[in-house]
Amino acid sequence: MNRICTGRSRIESERWVSFRAHYGFDAFYCVPGEDGAHEKGGVEHEGGRFRRTHLVPVPEVATLEELNAKIAEIDAAEDERILAGRLTTAGFNFFTEVDQLTPLPFEEFECGITLTPKVDRSSRITVRQCHYSVPARFIGQNVRVLLRGNELLVFERREIVTRHPRLTRRGDFRDELDYYLEILLVKPGAMAGSTALVTARQNGSFTEVHEAFWAAARAAHGDAAGTRALIEVLLLHRRMPATAIEQGMAAAIRAGAITADVVAVEARRAAALAPPPPEDLDDECEPPPWAEPSGVVSLTARRAQLPEDNRPLPTVAHYDQLLTRQPKGTA
Repeated sequence: MNRICTGRSRIESERWVSFRAHYGFDAFYCVPGEDGAHEKGGVEHEGGRFRRTHLVPVPEVATLEELNAKIAEIDAAEDERILAGRLTTAGFNFFTEVDQLTPLPFEEFECGITLTPKVDRSSRITVRQCHYSVPARFIGQNVRVLLRGNELLVFERREIVTRHPRLTRRGDFRDELDYYLEILLVKPGAMAGSTALVTARQNGSFTEVHEAFWAAARAAHGDAAGTRALIEVLLLHRRMPATAIEQGMAAAIRAGAITADVVAVEARRAAALAPPPPEDLDDECEPPPWAEPSGVVSLTARRAQLPEDNRPLPTVAHYDQLLTRQPKGTA
């Protein structure tokens, strides 16, 4: 909303107008001040009841995603609530009235805003006074960013390069260790004191196995070469599963061969021995009887499965009237 005018008049923002047009509804505004205080009492009462019932005391969460998940669970439980004087649940009442609502459009409305910040020499972008890391290859370039209410997406053309949870406090930063590996490979001495390493330890991606391999590599090859060996192992995470890499590092430590090549060999072996993911058995997706084993439909077999066509042949006799029609103005 750009401006609140007299009475129910409003100067609406362009994004709000687009949102209403996408979902096909009209907005009705309350009178500002005490004259319109009673017009939205039911909404404010229900919001206060929800807050007092479920959000007092304030839930302790680590991320906004965790809070949203908790609220989603609360919403599902609210469907089983029976209002005073009613015999059925709130979820059942909504189910019986849902047909009276306008169906949602097939595509969702994108509420995020698009920005084009420049990547600084620290491989970070600054969005709304918060800092997010991006891959080092974008240093000095402008990248396209989609800022949503709970996350930030960075694009290279149409491909999503990275996704960060949105930060809310001024000056906060979010660093991913993977984005700095090419830089740290040239300057391994900066690895120990990097903020990206602190973040990786906090979120659990840099595990105790990584710590043990790093310590063994520095003891065997020295600080610089040992750190480079660890960085080469971290680069393997881009194309191999994390569990397989951890098993490969553990095997390399047991064998006393602290090199990235040994870790890669052992990780491939662990990945090959890992059980395949369970298949999704869906009987509804069975191929029709006229489909060949290769998945290609045979038109001959398909026609044999169709019923006999007893419809009469089409006629073009009604076009004959065009041959006898005379132009206007002639006898």
